[in-house]
Amino acid sequence: MTRVDVTSRVILRVVLIVVGVVLALYLVYLLRKPLTWIVIAAFIAVAISGPINWLSKRMRRGLAVLIAYLCLFAVPVGLGAIIVPPVVNGANDLAEKAPDYAAQARDFVNKNKTLRKLEKDYGFISQLEDQAKKLPSKLGGAAGTLKDVGIGIVNSIFAGVTILILSVFMAANGRRWVSRVIAFQPAERAERLERAADRIASAVGNYVGGAVAQATIAGVTAFIVMTILGIPFAGPLAVLVGLADLIPLVGATIAAVLVAIVTLFADFPIDTIIWVIWAVVYQQVENAVIQPQIQRRALDINPFIVLVSVLFGATLFGIIGALLAIPLAASVQIAVLEWWALRQSGRAELAIDP
Repeated sequence: MTRVDVTSRVILRVVLIVVGVVLALYLVYLLRKPLTWIVIAAFIAVAISGPINWLSKRMRRGLAVLIAYLCLFAVPVGLGAIIVPPVVNGANDLAEKAPDYAAQARDFVNKNKTLRKLEKDYGFISQLEDQAKKLPSKLGGAAGTLKDVGIGIVNSIFAGVTILILSVFMAANGRRWVSRVIAFQPAERAERLERAADRIASAVGNYVGGAVAQATIAGVTAFIVMTILGIPFAGPLAVLVGLADLIPLVGATIAAVLVAIVTLFADFPIDTIIWVIWAVVYQQVENAVIQPQIQRRALDINPFIVLVSVLFGATLFGIIGALLAIPLAASVQIAVLEWWALRQSGRAELAIDP
């Protein structure tokens, strides 16, 4: 075989490899939505595997899976029951009382010479009163808008149901599928892969359990403080605080700022000052006491890796990416450490052999 033939073959192989990689990436791009659903379903299945395994020791696994997913499904239903009624009632109250608020604003303006001049020049109070009178009819139009948005909600529900169904199959049979794939590997490598799979499942489950516990504490304590202060919509805002606390690094701060804005319309400035002080103190306690106690056995990741993974996840996939970034980084770290240990053991065996 001539050198020209070898060179041509190498070039052809490189070209085919490049074309294959490009086609594979394009296929991944086309399938990005179902692939994202599969990743989320796998995360849910791994996260809920702990409660399922605990229940499986006391009942049949199928029944354990059913109970675990019924509890999981009850969470968004309960949150909706907490959020929707106060928001709807608040909107109705606003529509009914808007003319009164506008009248109070006019009385306040009439008592101030400067504001009276501004009203005479620009008529902003008159415009406010006109808009207040139209608010009930605008809420009716908003209902029509919400009806149009309903299509998007239906699509989201379809995606959520699909993800849950996928995760049910994975939770019920996923570990068996993984074991069958690992069985094709050599004995030592299979043992390490089994250990890595168990460590990854444990890390993800512990992280999710810890994050949920931490978010629950944040939501409950925020609800207590807002109820004492008499801040409106304490229930929905507490749910917002809890959900935002799930977002690493910035979620708690964003929720605290949003609640602080709501306090401006309550007993300002007393409620605002008390809430800001509470939010700062609680975040310090959460970072120094609550989070280390909850997560001390869950993950062991370098803070720099946590920050980078959250930034990358949020940039690529938004909030979902930020939520999945830390357990994914932990899984990658566990896999890399097991691979490195396997490689080091192989080198040690080569060094021992004569």
